[in-house]
Amino acid sequence: MHAWLCENPVGVDALTWKELPTPQPGPGEVLVEIKAASLNFPDLLIVQNKYQMKPKLPFVPGSEYAGIVQAVGEGVTHLKVGQPIACLSGTGGFGTHTLAPAAMCMPLPPQFDMVDAAAFIMIYATSWHALMDRAALKAGETVLVLGAAGGVGTSAIQIAKAAGARVIAAASTDEKCALCKSIGADATINYSQHALPQGFRNAIKDATDGKGPDVIYDPVGGDFAEPAFRSIAWRGRYLVVGFASGPIPSLPLNLTLLKGASLVGVFWGDFARREPKANARMMEELAGWYAQGKIKPVIDRTMPMNELKAAYAHMGSRGVKGKLVMVNP
Repeated sequence: MHAWLCENPVGVDALTWKELPTPQPGPGEVLVEIKAASLNFPDLLIVQNKYQMKPKLPFVPGSEYAGIVQAVGEGVTHLKVGQPIACLSGTGGFGTHTLAPAAMCMPLPPQFDMVDAAAFIMIYATSWHALMDRAALKAGETVLVLGAAGGVGTSAIQIAKAAGARVIAAASTDEKCALCKSIGADATINYSQHALPQGFRNAIKDATDGKGPDVIYDPVGGDFAEPAFRSIAWRGRYLVVGFASGPIPSLPLNLTLLKGASLVGVFWGDFARREPKANARMMEELAGWYAQGKIKPVIDRTMPMNELKAAYAHMGSRGVKGKLVMVNP
């Protein structure tokens, strides 16, 4: 097998494409031949030693992937050799093969595209948990999605629309706004055309007829958080999903009082660990929505696995719309 090895987590440039012995699965593990692996923001942080999870060195990055089971370890009964699966295990995806925890593998129906499967779990599980579970989104409510053209943003648009909500998508270019419209957004706000903070607040006010959004989905953080929260509707729910812009904002807590609003943390990974049965039901429903055509990952592009460094550079340019997926021949 070959894989991108991180022996010193000082950044992407330190990764090396190496030939390694193909491992055999231990108890509770499966050996997966990787067909596709998506590139996510945590995959950048982890090779810079900035992610909350610090894998033992050396490690193979790549949190999310899809492939075919090649061998099963002792005690694995729900998966078999030749079965297509998707997995989000945190590491191991950027190579030709990996050992995956069998309990974390999502069996795929035959019609599930491998590229879609590699880009599926993280974004849709995060957005479903955020909107449907944490925010208890109802049909007819209005959702403002920040960073709407990214992976989690595009998934949030699709899930909110499937739930019967009105969606306002905020993104940084007209091209990204057009993408959001094409996957169901009812209205868009181009960040670059509205100065922070007041111009952005005015744009939200105009898009909601002065009422404000009932739910704000924020994977961005930074300077957008406070003007967005100041614009929220009465009894609104502000979903803290992540901080892709870098800085973690400090919000004045008196705003929660004045708006009767809630600040709601979204940590899908711990939800899956603490509430595995609820997570399994959610994943089953999401797979059904995919089969029905209600949701489908937006794929910016696919690139050969051995061009991972170029893919990281493309992600760093902030030009990605949807998900970047690495593929093996």
